[in-house]
Amino acid sequence: MSKADYQLLDNYISILTDGVDNTENETRPHWDDGKEAFTVHKFGEVHRYNLEEEFPISSVRKLFWQSCIDEILWIWQKKSNNIKDLNARIWDQWANKGQYPEQEIGSIGKAYGYQLSRKNITTKDGNKIDQVDSVLNDLKNNKGSRRILTNIYAFDNLNEMNLYPCAYSTTWQVEKGKLNLLLNQRSNDTLSAGAWNVTQYAALLCMFAQVSGLKPGEMVHVVADSHCYDRHIPREFQVILKRCSLIQQRAYRYYLDDILKGENEVTKQHFMEVLELLKQYEYEVDFDKEFEKANAVHMIPTPIGLNI
Repeated sequence: MSKADYQLLDNYISILTDGVDNTENETRPHWDDGKEAFTVHKFGEVHRYNLEEEFPISSVRKLFWQSCIDEILWIWQKKSNNIKDLNARIWDQWANKGQYPEQEIGSIGKAYGYQLSRKNITTKDGNKIDQVDSVLNDLKNNKGSRRILTNIYAFDNLNEMNLYPCAYSTTWQVEKGKLNLLLNQRSNDTLSAGAWNVTQYAALLCMFAQVSGLKPGEMVHVVADSHCYDRHIPREFQVILKRCSLIQQRAYRYYLDDILKGENEVTKQHFMEVLELLKQYEYEVDFDKEFEKANAVHMIPTPIGLNI
């Protein structure tokens, strides 16, 4: 398994064992049967990926990487907000089908690509450019800048977006010929998109590095609310169970590392709880059969209003 795989599995375990449920609050997303879609979540997750060591694409769950890259190009290259320009069907739920008379059919409102296409930045020579061109210009001509960033969370347009942006801001930094990226995301459904966003923004980092004459460096992914939906929890356990022996090895290695540091008691208790959960759950599922179901993205029920 890759380092990205271990980070994803560690994230699953962390949420399922240390996460907090939000059942005491009202929630807008709901299931097809009308019941509210609650989550177990953690606040303020930070993950780092060194692209000099490996490209962070996960093999733990099947990743439809072509659709993944298609979406990032739809937003950042085509700078589009209409699903007619997108090959994948992942945005159909939020596209205008006639319910928004002020929008063209297929539009997702003034979100994502729309914000990146706005030429609202004035250069020193008086030209108007968009956020993407501003980043690329600085990466070529102003590498030492600490102001190379984008932000598509436009408060004045939120009421005209069919879905608020999830991954909403990027900060770029050039360091000794390498390009680093920090991605801020307000909300992340770990089972459906935990690996998705990492892979597509790592690809974007590689693209920007290539056209700027740089090498890919480090990607830092900051997620405000990292969560798992209540009806996805069994499937998330199935993904972990498929790698159970490796997880046990990983847990044991963490335990040994912390023994050397004299901090073993907390870690031991935490991972023994994880392994007990895994052991109990293993007897309740047909391992291979259920894992195949978990890997089929189209079979995972999606809450209406997901991530809103």
